[in-house]
Amino acid sequence: MNTLSRPEIGERLASAGYIADRDLTVALSLMQMLSRPLLLEGEAGVGKTAVAYAIASVHETELIRLQCYEGLDQSAALYEWNYQRQLLAIQARQGEAAGGLEDAVFSEKYLMERPLLAAIRRQKAPVLLIDEIDRADEEFEAFLLELLSDFQVSIPELGTITATTIPHVVLTSNGTRELSDALRRRCLYHHIDYPDVEREARIILARIEGAGAALALQIARMVENIRKEDLRKVPGVAETLDWAAVLVGLDIADLKDDPEAVHETLACLLKTREDKARFRREVTERLLGRVA
Repeated sequence: MNTLSRPEIGERLASAGYIADRDLTVALSLMQMLSRPLLLEGEAGVGKTAVAYAIASVHETELIRLQCYEGLDQSAALYEWNYQRQLLAIQARQGEAAGGLEDAVFSEKYLMERPLLAAIRRQKAPVLLIDEIDRADEEFEAFLLELLSDFQVSIPELGTITATTIPHVVLTSNGTRELSDALRRRCLYHHIDYPDVEREARIILARIEGAGAALALQIARMVENIRKEDLRKVPGVAETLDWAAVLVGLDIADLKDDPEAVHETLACLLKTREDKARFRREVTERLLGRVA
């Protein structure tokens, strides 16, 4: 999004199907001005990952995703050697000098790029999505911090590889553990909350073909009320879009016209046994009564 103004960023995101609020467009504007990583925090389902996909669409560039998990190590994130092919090459070259053989098998031909290495070697800067960094351990976070500072890596057999281009880096966190101060200082920061009714209705209109403005507003109001209930897992925007798609597929133009279908399709929003048990028909009817 080079040289784009904040309003232009919002327009480009909207054309890519992501309806951003003012604070997010400001954060993305600062991200492009400073070429800094952007750390997005918020509850699961608020659309953090979707921001990275929308940025890639705006840039018309590749998105490279690193999904973090407990025990993630450098080899899985950076590079590995193709040991099977190396072994076959060694067997085929039996009798060659050890030095020449080592140079041959530890070459680009046998190097397998993982997301972090791939992101710094692209000719056109990709979007590097480091998803759920809070699930990785502190050791990996420290390694990542070094990479984001220098954008170069050292491979013992090949030497230092410096970034061809600097990727647009987006990190997401659901807050399952506290991130280090060092990582936070390295990144710009934005917290994403569940959208308000108006913005969620706009998201529905942008993403669900056939959804009218009145129905989109009703769905957004209903979901807002559901989120205020005592739920084990609050439905995110993705669940809202699933529900909207189902209602449009059932040709429902007004939620109050078919309360039975509304109740039965709440399975799109409720993701645990406890939450489904809690939402008896009288609860659905009570919440429908608040939808204009």
